[in-house]
Amino acid sequence: MLTLLGIGTVAALLLLILFRITSVLVALTLVPLAAALLGGFAGSFGTWAMDGIRGVTPVAALLAFAVIYFGVMNDAGLFDPIIRALVGVVGTDPVRIALGTAAVASVAHLDGAGASTFMVTIPAMLPL
Repeated sequence: MLTLLGIGTVAALLLLILFRITSVLVALTLVPLAAALLGGFAGSFGTWAMDGIRGVTPVAALLAFAVIYFGVMNDAGLFDPIIRALVGVVGTDPVRIALGTAAVASVAHLDGAGASTFMVTIPAMLPL
């Protein structure tokens, strides 16, 4: 029963979001609530929601500040020397550009945070 409820929840989310029937926020709020009510978990839903919010809040705060920080660093031109050096090395060859992108992402991911990797790699490699 729970397996079917889980599969139905995922299918409903995909249907609502991919076919743009509703916004992502509404779908991610109402579909799990409806699934919890259908599964008989109405009493536990509030506890689960608070536990989820407590688990996500530090990551969301870190991501918000990372976006601001790397946006300021990009506007200040911090990544410009890296871009110039990389363009000089890789040229216009697509294979070398892909390898250069992988190298930048590997160095940026040494801290282990995917958000900072994205925030460093995409602005640096976008001109290519």
